[in-house]
Amino acid sequence: MQRGLILYALAGLVCATASWSGLHSNAAYAVLVGGRLLLGLGESVAMVGMISWAIGLMGHARAGAVIALVGIGMYGAFAAGGPLGLALLDHVGFAGLMAVCTMLPLVGLAAIHWLPAVAPHAGQRESFWRIIGRIWRPGAVVGLQGVGFAALGAFLSLYFLSRGWPHAGLGLTFFGVGFVAMRLVCGNLPDRIGGTPVAIASLLVEAGGQYLIWLAPGPYSALAGALLTGLGCSMVFPAMGAEIVKQVPPNLRGTALGGFAAFQDLAYGATGPLVGILADRMGYPPVFLIGGLAATLGLSMAISVPRAQARALET
Repeated sequence: MQRGLILYALAGLVCATASWSGLHSNAAYAVLVGGRLLLGLGESVAMVGMISWAIGLMGHARAGAVIALVGIGMYGAFAAGGPLGLALLDHVGFAGLMAVCTMLPLVGLAAIHWLPAVAPHAGQRESFWRIIGRIWRPGAVVGLQGVGFAALGAFLSLYFLSRGWPHAGLGLTFFGVGFVAMRLVCGNLPDRIGGTPVAIASLLVEAGGQYLIWLAPGPYSALAGALLTGLGCSMVFPAMGAEIVKQVPPNLRGTALGGFAAFQDLAYGATGPLVGILADRMGYPPVFLIGGLAATLGLSMAISVPRAQARALET
């Protein structure tokens, strides 16, 4: 986690150099891309380290609650970071904004300095791809869940504008309210009743929300669909993450969680450009049909997880 936060800070410094007046616009753009790539690497390392560390502190029996709380912090930061960043950009400019983005990870580095460390678990290591072979079903579930969120984030406002509907900017707000509220109320549910039942129920709700947006006759039903999508997406990652923790020995937990998270990140990265081609040709409603179908397929995958785990134990 410390290394990830240091990479965060370095990414802010790299992006800040793009504001140097002596740079050609193409060079400044290349610097920004490099900073974003470094930021992505830092986020990956910091998030995997944080989740593994927190589970080590709290115990694997509370893995679902830990992952849910981490998500609340992360998505809460996303919600606050956008308007805060725009306000800072107006007042201190891009270089000042990147200076703040450099300082915040260093504040986080100081905040975790006094927390107790968790010693690495001893045990035989396995190749990354062999671990992926163990966890690909829960990973596929969380990846299919991510299609709906990525589609909503990229295209819901454009959908509203294309229909001439008001409140185009509230879609992510409704999603976020549902997402955070569900984690606050049900964050410990995977640890109490198991991750698979929680994921199945969540994917049903997400699919319903996506289909509602697809068929929405007006803005309020579409916003209701965004709320349902947030309620549904909220618990799939911690629910399947709790199952991952049960499947692998403690010494492989960090690697397994990193591979697991990559399935969701891949869905986030691929959905926008791929589904955008469909939106260009057929309009925006089919985008949410794709999100609903992905959640439905994820539901069928989640149902198969217990059987696959049972077969793995037998062998």
